Amino acid sequence: MPRLSFLIVGSGYRAEYFVRIVLTHPDLFACTVLCRSEGKAAHMRSLGVPAVTSEAEALETHPEAAVIAVDRDHMASVALHWAALGIPVITETPACASMDELCALWEMHQSGARIVCCEQYIRHPLLIAGMQAVEEGCIGETQSAYLSLVHDYHAASVLRHMLKTGHEHYVMQGFSVTSPVLESDSRYGAVYDGSEKDQSRKTLLVRYASGKTAIYDFAPVQYRTFLYSRHLTLRGSRGEWTDRMLLQAGPGGDFRKTLLMPALPEKYRCLDTQSLRELRKTWTPELFLDTLWDEYAIATFLLDMKDYLEGGQEPYPLWEALDDAYFWLLSENLGDTPVSSGPVPWGPD
Repeated sequence: MPRLSFLIVGSGYRAEYFVRIVLTHPDLFACTVLCRSEGKAAHMRSLGVPAVTSEAEALETHPEAAVIAVDRDHMASVALHWAALGIPVITETPACASMDELCALWEMHQSGARIVCCEQYIRHPLLIAGMQAVEEGCIGETQSAYLSLVHDYHAASVLRHMLKTGHEHYVMQGFSVTSPVLESDSRYGAVYDGSEKDQSRKTLLVRYASGKTAIYDFAPVQYRTFLYSRHLTLRGSRGEWTDRMLLQAGPGGDFRKTLLMPALPEKYRCLDTQSLRELRKTWTPELFLDTLWDEYAIATFLLDMKDYLEGGQEPYPLWEALDDAYFWLLSENLGDTPVSSGPVPWGPD
């Protein structure tokens, strides 16, 4: 399989996800990192990948695509810049941070620019297993969901795929509450000093045009903590998917309870590693989305990006990424009055 050779614009925490993927699968991927300073470039080189500090040097590498791994306030402007140069663009999430940027990205996409967004959560093997069961009709017609798993735009993506709501309009209402939470883990290791940090928890009720409903309930601390878990529940006419458990009615009138195991579609088994095999052998009752699974999910996206560049389908349709960001923007401005999603340029004709 030919390698996908891409540029990473940015050198922060998220950029290093892509670097680790390249280092894990050098037969499938290659990258160069564009950094803002020589110090950051030296750090990237120390990890084992080429790094440059100017756009001219970056273009000399003839990247097949550019991964935009900058902060969300600059994501759209940087993506538009590289797309204008004729480079296919992969934005990190969210693709945009304002309605004007949502419309600008869609307009450029409609003019022929190849712009996609690396939304990875629906590619997590445990979520794939659950969604496959739903697609096979195991719980009947989907009706309602509860999600306390991922934040904002990621949640919008997971809910759309769980409930199969597509372009449906919705009404949203909710609130945020800030309260102190004991620190126990972080990006840089466990925390044992007993410190507390204010965390904002957002709770939303979403009612879709079809009558389906969703409750979103999440605080950022749930990503890294030993004290709080993450959950999902999807209810249907014939059963329920809760975390790693599938409850369903059998064909003979009996009732079944099944433990969901991570599903690695055949196309992506070239991305399997010893670390992932060990992870699959580790039993846990929780819906645990490990960082290794994050990297695997992003790597599947990059494989699909290679196919897209060769004439295949978008790895994640841009309209979905824009809808995800739109959901987040609406949720940031909630008050006492429910907010309705409206007609958008990326909606159906």
